[in-house]
Amino acid sequence: MFIAILGIIALIAGMVVKNTPSPNSRFSGAITIGGVVLVVLGLISSSVKIIEQGTMGVQSLFGKVQNEVLESGLHFINPAVSVTVFDAKTQNYTMSAATTEGQKVGDDAIRVLSSDGLEVTIDITVLYRLVPSKAPYLLQNIGPDYIDNIVRPVSRTAIRDNAVYFEAVALYSTRREEFQMRIQKTITTAFAKNGIELQSVLVRNIALPSSVKASIESKINAEQDAQKMQFVLQKEKQEAERKRVEAQGIADYQKILSTGLSDKQLQYESIKAQKEIALSPNAKVIIMGNGKGAPIILGKD
Repeated sequence: MFIAILGIIALIAGMVVKNTPSPNSRFSGAITIGGVVLVVLGLISSSVKIIEQGTMGVQSLFGKVQNEVLESGLHFINPAVSVTVFDAKTQNYTMSAATTEGQKVGDDAIRVLSSDGLEVTIDITVLYRLVPSKAPYLLQNIGPDYIDNIVRPVSRTAIRDNAVYFEAVALYSTRREEFQMRIQKTITTAFAKNGIELQSVLVRNIALPSSVKASIESKINAEQDAQKMQFVLQKEKQEAERKRVEAQGIADYQKILSTGLSDKQLQYESIKAQKEIALSPNAKVIIMGNGKGAPIILGKD
C-alpha cells in the first residue's frame, strides 16, 4: 500500500508541475506516468497476500473484522484490507521456577495453598492451539496478545482454584494425576470460550516446603529400613529351615544305616571299594586283616 501512496503523491506532483509556468513543466508528463505506474504496482502488491505455512490470517476492513480466515498459501484480497497473522501450530506456555525456562524471565512458578494450609510451588507447561474458525472472534474480542490476556491468567487461576482441594503431600504423591486432570478440565472450558483449544497440561514439578519434604524423606527412609530388615529376617528364616531339613536328612540317613544295613551288605560295599582302589594307577600297600574286618590299604602317588 505504501507504493500506491507514493504513486498518488507523484500524480499530484505531476499535476502541480504541469500547471506551474516553469521550465520543469515539460517533465510533468513523465512524473504523471510514473505516478500511475506506482499506483498500479502498489494496488497489485496490496492485493496479493502470502500466508506462511503454520499460520493463518484474519482480515480487517477499516476496523471491522471479517469472518473469512486466510489459510496458508497465496491469496488475492481487497487492497484496503489489513491482515493480522496468527500462529496456527501447537504452542506451549511454561511457568517454571527455573530462570532459564518459560516465557517470563526469572522465577515464574505458581505458588498455591493446599487444603492443609501449606504453600506448594508448581511448575507447569500448557500446550494449546488456536481454533481457526474462532480466530476472527479472538482478534475482535481479545486481540493479538491472547497469551497475556487469556493463556497465562486462566492457567494460573485454574491451578490455584483446584489446589485447595488437595493436601500438600497428596499433591506431591498419590493424587498428582487427579490434580492434573482437574486443572485440565477447568482450563479446557475457559479456553474454549475464547477460541483456544487446550491440548494438554503438564505438571512438571511440585515442590513442598522444606520441613514437609524432610518429613517425607525421613518416613521413606524408615520404610526402606523396615523392608530391608524384613528381607533379612526372611532370609535368616529360610536359612534356618534349610539347616533343619539338612539335619533331618542326615538323621534319617544315619537311622537307615544303623537299622537297615546287614553284615553281608557292609562286606559287599567294602569289596567294591577295595576293587576301585586296586584298579587305580597309584601305588598302594594292602594290609590284610584277620578276616573279620576290612583290609587296610595304604596308597602312594
